[in-house]
Amino acid sequence: MTFAAVNYLAVFIAAVAGWLIGAAYYMALGQQWMLAQGKDPETCKAEMAAKKGTPAFWLPFVLAFIGSLVMAWTLSGVLFHLGGAVTMRRAVIAAVLLWLGFIATTLTVNYAFSGRKPMLTVIDAGHWLAVLIVMGIIFGLMGVNR
Repeated sequence: MTFAAVNYLAVFIAAVAGWLIGAAYYMALGQQWMLAQGKDPETCKAEMAAKKGTPAFWLPFVLAFIGSLVMAWTLSGVLFHLGGAVTMRRAVIAAVLLWLGFIATTLTVNYAFSGRKPMLTVIDAGHWLAVLIVMGIIFGLMGVNR
């Protein structure tokens, strides 16, 4: 796959969608996520308020978007190299398999060794599953190359 053949519009849309899914997901599960980390929601709010207007406040959001771009571009490349027509079904199956093989396993191992609560693993892994499924749907609709 040459870089000129990449459907950069689809990659960008998938990245934005993945990033927005993360925002919605953690807004909905923010309380449970903080508790699974062993943090008090009020303390977290105070910490975020103290960072407001500084690079420390915005940097995680910027890094999350860059990560979403890399993830979308990578999924696009994997789908291209699988060969054949990129259908929504094939794209979602590939996304789920990549999630299961790389993200769910990595989170599980890292969180287990760091003594994190199992619910944190479930919440964070669920986020990445949703992101990859949405990206797969977008690539299924838009294709991966021009």
